[in-house]
Amino acid sequence: MIENLKGTHETVNYKEYTNIRLYDNTQAEDYPSHWHTPLEIIMPLTGKYTIVLSTHTIELKPGDIILICPGVIHALKAPKSGRRIIFQAELPMFHEIKELESILTLLNPTFLVTPELYPSIHDQLHQYMLEIFEEYRKDMPLTETKIYSRLLEMFALIGRNHTQQVSSLDIGNIQQKKYAEKFIYICNYISSHCTEELTLEEVASLLGFSKYHFSRLFKQFANISFYKYVNKKRIAVAETLLINPQLSVTEVALRSGFSSPSAFIRMFKIIKSCTPTEFRQMYIQD
Repeated sequence: MIENLKGTHETVNYKEYTNIRLYDNTQAEDYPSHWHTPLEIIMPLTGKYTIVLSTHTIELKPGDIILICPGVIHALKAPKSGRRIIFQAELPMFHEIKELESILTLLNPTFLVTPELYPSIHDQLHQYMLEIFEEYRKDMPLTETKIYSRLLEMFALIGRNHTQQVSSLDIGNIQQKKYAEKFIYICNYISSHCTEELTLEEVASLLGFSKYHFSRLFKQFANISFYKYVNKKRIAVAETLLINPQLSVTEVALRSGFSSPSAFIRMFKIIKSCTPTEFRQMYIQD
């Protein structure tokens, strides 16, 4: 299935004149650690399938769905028999949609959907994947458009499900929608200003909260702390800068909002499981 692999970087052979690729995969073949620029969605139809990440391993059952974000290093282990959908799509236009960009950050590095974990949305996401599969096989005019529309619906469903979870926040039911909108706004604000000096007090004040109240609610909403979220956005900026060989690691660090190269390298390794130099070399190998 991996047709072009140099080092750990897979270059995807997209369907002609599109930015998508779908494999109806039945190969009893393992794939080594690799990464790629498109989003990857895997859903076994029969048999199990195993995803190996840097910190843990995920075993998928038939019907389970996993989203693997761009740039995430992973390996795949197949059983002796089975069938699964492996779908890949570039997402450049998705980052222009502010709400969607925030949701993508929350899903990084992977997002696992099973009937047990997400009973309210699993069946619909499963149906969307089958529709993407059938549309890809039709090979008709505007197939890519239809598939991207389904992908958008999947993200909208995942995002709405997440924002509805604000019922777990320390607020009343009447305020749930209002608070969800506020925190989506804050996530968008962080995305736009992450390379600047952001403090907890400053961002909390945008909502009129104390830093303690804001910190607690933000962690419940985003599942990570405020500063970890900011650092994830800064590392995402750094990834795009590292592709340019003319920029030193120090320059990338400062342009990404880090106070020092050492702080940047330490945080990059925590989030990406490799150093900035190792990440850059992955691209050079291509």
